[in-house]
Amino acid sequence: MTVGDMQTGTGNPPDVLDGPFSTRQLLRIDEALRLADQGTGLVFSVYVGGLDEPIREHAERLHRQLAHPDRSVLIAVSPNQRQLEVVTGRHARKRIPDTYARLAALSMVAAFGGGDLAGGIINGLDQLASHAGRA
Repeated sequence: MTVGDMQTGTGNPPDVLDGPFSTRQLLRIDEALRLADQGTGLVFSVYVGGLDEPIREHAERLHRQLAHPDRSVLIAVSPNQRQLEVVTGRHARKRIPDTYARLAALSMVAAFGGGDLAGGIINGLDQLASHAGRA
């Protein structure tokens, strides 16, 4: 769902507008996702919210629910828990090895620590897409 979409039948804006991001930040994240998808042929997703324990397993469950998990990359961020997970599918992992995912995660954590949640996600998406290269 994009920022401008309405929830079916409710007439209310989507819950995402009640989250930690301004409309401008959401548009920037949406653009970063679009560029990463188009530039790599992979499918990038971002989840921001609470993660159940164990954190990694919850992130992996979210990843498995994506439309194309084998070629998907999920960035799962829980600001309140101070947790970040990057989950790559089987095909995506061949192009973004764990080492590169960790480097992108370190960059995101540095931005998060400086109070820039949206910027950290956008930079992380850019780094992951750059490591993946063209399709």
